[in-house]
Amino acid sequence: MVTEPVNDPANEPSLLTVLYDGACPLCRREIGIYRDLRPNTPVCFADVSDAELLLPPGTTREQLLARFHVRSRDGQLLSGAQAFLALWAALPGWRWLALAGRLPGAAWVMECTYRLFLRWRPRLQRWASRLDRPVLDRPNPHDNAPR
Repeated sequence: MVTEPVNDPANEPSLLTVLYDGACPLCRREIGIYRDLRPNTPVCFADVSDAELLLPPGTTREQLLARFHVRSRDGQLLSGAQAFLALWAALPGWRWLALAGRLPGAAWVMECTYRLFLRWRPRLQRWASRLDRPVLDRPNPHDNAPR
């Protein structure tokens, strides 16, 4: 069961709550993939870029937008690779990756890879936002074709 964002993800400890940047075209695409799956436990997707969303205690919007976060069912705030592993454990077809993350050193390698990705994220976001532009904004190569 996938639920839509709750008004206060901080008060929903029984749900796995994904805190994502809905203003990021990369994040929207990835979350779209996850939302299409049927998780084995309830998952709430909360867009942290929404200024009206109440944040978990002790966090800032900037902190949550800078990295991927998941609030586990027991209320623990996970970040980076640990957050991905918690989400993947709840998703069919992705559980194998969560299991792989339990191998010695695997989570550390995933975290290092994620940090490297974060360095490239602004460039990748610009590239992805170009793909999100409406087709009307793109020139049609056939506009100047003879008829």
